[in-house]
Amino acid sequence: MASSPRVALFVTCLVDMHRPSIGFAALKLLKQAGCTVEIPRAQTCCGQPAYNAGDRATARALALSILDAFAGYDYIVAPSGSCAGMIRHHLPALIENDPNLAARARELGAKTYELVSFLTDVMGVTSVSARLEETVTYHDSCSGLRELGIHDQPRALLGTVTGLSIKEMADPDVCCGFGGTFCVKYPEVSARMAKDKIDDIASTGATTVLAGDLGCLLNIAGRASRENVPVMVRHVAEVLADMTTDLPPIGAPRQS
Repeated sequence: MASSPRVALFVTCLVDMHRPSIGFAALKLLKQAGCTVEIPRAQTCCGQPAYNAGDRATARALALSILDAFAGYDYIVAPSGSCAGMIRHHLPALIENDPNLAARARELGAKTYELVSFLTDVMGVTSVSARLEETVTYHDSCSGLRELGIHDQPRALLGTVTGLSIKEMADPDVCCGFGGTFCVKYPEVSARMAKDKIDDIASTGATTVLAGDLGCLLNIAGRASRENVPVMVRHVAEVLADMTTDLPPIGAPRQS
């Protein structure tokens, strides 16, 4: 492997449409780690919504477009455990019966990583130059934790942020209720799960909640607002990249 790996940044739909600053934070962190970063313009959705809804035809079509858009890179990195998990584990399964493409799909999946996991597990990053004078708690997203084994990595890097202290929830690994299409199919169950998550966050006394998946963060921010819980919501990459000074929390009212 070259000293400066060629990394393709998979931005994700939610980051592109709702919180582009996460993409810029990921770009900054990858460059600081010594990567040569490119953002393939042909990228679209990872296919997870269609896959979860049972629309395998659309999911497979998107998988084929990803194979083409991300060909030739040393690694594919996404600031999202759910999108990275989709490409790493489920995309190869969608194409496993195609003898001409199955090997390419497995190869692509094997070199796809969630951002913080890539920084620590592949690039060997052990610290960051960032400051945040806040008490934070960390929510483990379902896909990141259960599909990719992401737990210690973000906590290790957050432990090197100057001024930051971490207070763990009683159940940081319990789902926030988002689950992609789950919150649409089962809104009452989802809302109760989100309420339980907000109660757990509030019980820590933390002023900020962090996570590695924007879907979870948008869901948490929305429920916190409805429950009048004054907690700031941020993506872990924004904190690690030291980009919080001029960046409002997720869910904060936009300035006119």
